[in-house]
Amino acid sequence: MNKTIRRASVFTLLLVLVLLGRATWVQFYDGQALADDKDNRRNAIQTYSQPLGNIIVAGESITGSARTSGSDLRYKRTYTNGKLYAAVTGFASQSYAPTQLEGIYQDLLNGTDNRLKSVMDTVTGQRSDPGNVITTIDPAVQKAGYRALGDKKGGAVAIDPKTGKILAVVSTPSYDPDTLTDANTAGAAWKSLIADADKPLTNRALRQPLPPGSTFKLVVAAAALEDGLYKNVDDKTVSPVPYTLPGTTTPLRNESTSAPCENASIRVALQYSCNNVFGKMAVDLGQDKVRAMAEKFGFNDSKLDIPVRAYASVYPKDMDKAQTGLSGIGQFDVTATPLQMAMVSAAIANGGKLVSPHMVSQITDSGGDVLKNYDDETSTKEIVSSSTAEQLQSAMQTVIAQGTGTNARIDGVTVGGKTGTAQHGENNSKTPYAWFTAYGTSDSTGKEVAVAVMVEQSDAARSEVSGNGLAAPVAKAMMQAALK
Repeated sequence: MNKTIRRASVFTLLLVLVLLGRATWVQFYDGQALADDKDNRRNAIQTYSQPLGNIIVAGESITGSARTSGSDLRYKRTYTNGKLYAAVTGFASQSYAPTQLEGIYQDLLNGTDNRLKSVMDTVTGQRSDPGNVITTIDPAVQKAGYRALGDKKGGAVAIDPKTGKILAVVSTPSYDPDTLTDANTAGAAWKSLIADADKPLTNRALRQPLPPGSTFKLVVAAAALEDGLYKNVDDKTVSPVPYTLPGTTTPLRNESTSAPCENASIRVALQYSCNNVFGKMAVDLGQDKVRAMAEKFGFNDSKLDIPVRAYASVYPKDMDKAQTGLSGIGQFDVTATPLQMAMVSAAIANGGKLVSPHMVSQITDSGGDVLKNYDDETSTKEIVSSSTAEQLQSAMQTVIAQGTGTNARIDGVTVGGKTGTAQHGENNSKTPYAWFTAYGTSDSTGKEVAVAVMVEQSDAARSEVSGNGLAAPVAKAMMQAALK
């Protein structure tokens, strides 16, 4: 063999070795990544080769699967009352990545979760029968919130304070997840939903933090009582009218000029929603103490999973005194979700203790055997002392009985709450946000529920926008359904 042929042979051999090495690398190291790629149609074919497991509310499946025709995707997801439960289920689509509970539990629902495998499945490589997701949602509370919000743009959450079970997660306007399930029609439906100015795909209950307005005064009041700035909700505060924000010439005005807000007690200040009292209280406490209390309730938590990850509610840092004053009335850069404000009321209702909120009770295999019980894995955190909680409960009850929250009164139920109307836009140029958060305790059974409602937009005249007018009736309907 001459030198030229020998060199060509060596070079060819090297190319073969490189090719074999690359093939080995792709098969053994990149193989899983390629298999998991969202554009790999084989994944969709496998997922929809058999019916999916179901999401269950009060013992009834609110999801299903339907046989398709003329497609390698043999089944598609279906929904019962899809618009009602879209904020809970999300969607499972032949074309798009699943969302909400459908996304979190996709392996369980399509049968690929390793916890579902039997010995025979492991030996044969057969795909397991899919499992099911059992939620904590109460259909009566969900329906009540959805119907009461109606054509309004907003969100609402209801929680059982004693157990942390989320009874309702409502977001309006909603969408029909059925329109996104079929690969043949999902594209057009997706474009339509994305183009909709009302953003129906946005989960306003969990993932749209907005200024909470005066509902945040509950957090400031809790901080003042825990700190000892004021020992009792009936102690007079040092709160001049007008109260000028420090370092400015801007007075912090009250909604009603006739309200008895000068040096008002915490009870009276909550009853009449006195901005001067809570603006000055936040300044007197300082931003660090207010933030510490807000964070105990759950603000600034970027990993709040229920198990759907909620967007963080925010209490800002590095404010000057004027900005701290505005934060005390739920303005400046303070934002919250309905979930967060429901958590505030839940902790107060539960004697100062917050049980971790969750909207999945159990996950099971196809035979009903429990794979994980979330009800047994809750944690309880003391937010405020029982004494502070009792005082805040009493003051919140005054808001309902004699103050700004009268639209939430319920016969046979002790209700405590707080209204809020948050400014929107530069110089409050846009329609304000209407808020209401509350708890209700049945006088006959002792059963409890905590709720929060946010109305982002409605057809009400600007002068008629208020937490009591728009949000409190929604909360009332949800509390009645929960305590019936």
